[in-house]
Amino acid sequence: MNEALRKKLLGAGVDLDSALERFMGNEGLYLRFAGRFLEDRNYEELLKAMEKGDTKAAFAAAHTLKGVSGNLSFNCLYGRVAAVVEPLRCGDLEAARKLLPELSGAFEEIRAVLEELKI
Repeated sequence: MNEALRKKLLGAGVDLDSALERFMGNEGLYLRFAGRFLEDRNYEELLKAMEKGDTKAAFAAAHTLKGVSGNLSFNCLYGRVAAVVEPLRCGDLEAARKLLPELSGAFEEIRAVLEELKI
């Protein structure tokens, strides 16, 4: 992985060391999976469910997004989405809504980096 790519990912809150460990040191495989993140629709599903007031669907989408971001070591996004998952787990949609701006910021940051790098 070139240094510019590495710096961009690190700057977006990606823990590359743990990610590459999880992917057995295979940078190409990791980058392929990271690029597929752009196809993941759980963030959009979370927003739709929260807009509709569907706590159960919002929890499912947030929980899945948490898993995906965790597996890819997108630590900044993972932390933000984990914070949203907990109130949704308890059925507290309003508490989750208050945390949504931070989650959205982290999501947009990682998405912008992945799009810029054309991973």
